[in-house]
Amino acid sequence: MKTLYVKPAQATREWWIIDAKDQVLGRVASTVASILKGKYKPYFVPHHELGDYVIVINADKVVVSGNKGQDKIYHFHSRYPGGMKNYSFDALLKRRPVAPLEIAIRGMLPKNRLGRKLFTNVKVYAGERHPHAAQKPRVYEFKE
Repeated sequence: MKTLYVKPAQATREWWIIDAKDQVLGRVASTVASILKGKYKPYFVPHHELGDYVIVINADKVVVSGNKGQDKIYHFHSRYPGGMKNYSFDALLKRRPVAPLEIAIRGMLPKNRLGRKLFTNVKVYAGERHPHAAQKPRVYEFKE
């Protein structure tokens, strides 16, 4: 038997659409990261870009459990003295509705140039509408 090895140019790439409405933040982010990396494919290798494209809609309706809405803090720094800004989950969701989900997805990808390239394959939208109907995305259903 020979080992199946697919080069990135030969890989078949699909488009998936994920509805994040009333879904837990971490569960959506880990699912998106897994699809972006292509971990469910039989020819997955960790050092190639073989994953699919993902469209996430309703990112502003994602939920967190417990008191994380007030207790989860996001830190940003401008690299100037005194430039630290802190936002709670709820405040960041009001300010930039897609930011918590984008931060969670980026945190679950590799911290190298491959991870930065994989992050360009995810499109996150706050509402129901998206401009990717021409790609004919398949709907991803979460298992209960």
